[in-house]
Amino acid sequence: MNLSILDDVYSVCRLDPRDDVPHWVSESPFYAINKTHNELSLVVRSESIPTGLVREDGWRVIKVEGPLEFSLTGILNSITEPLAKAEVSIFAISTFDTDYVMVKKEKLALTQEVLGKSGFSFVPLK
Repeated sequence: MNLSILDDVYSVCRLDPRDDVPHWVSESPFYAINKTHNELSLVVRSESIPTGLVREDGWRVIKVEGPLEFSLTGILNSITEPLAKAEVSIFAISTFDTDYVMVKKEKLALTQEVLGKSGFSFVPLK
């Protein structure tokens, strides 16, 4: 299975669930929006975020090259299990077509090494 790495560094932000999605989110080439009754979480390119927000910086995004069929099983597990054994924390996002796994930028080289040994190939972003 092929993986690719998005170019930018990303952050995860936490806003109040009553807040509207800020306009600056759409400036990011990749973003994710999740809302629950407790929070509004945003994954956005770090440089797009104004100061003063609750955020966790320093994430790199790894894309599972898809599209993936919904009938496929164990894809995220095949990524997260070896990373957990290597003590690499992840933040996962799934879309209709594929999955994304975020790792801290200082763990990116280790992530590539671990996943390479697990049979994944890193290819240029499509």
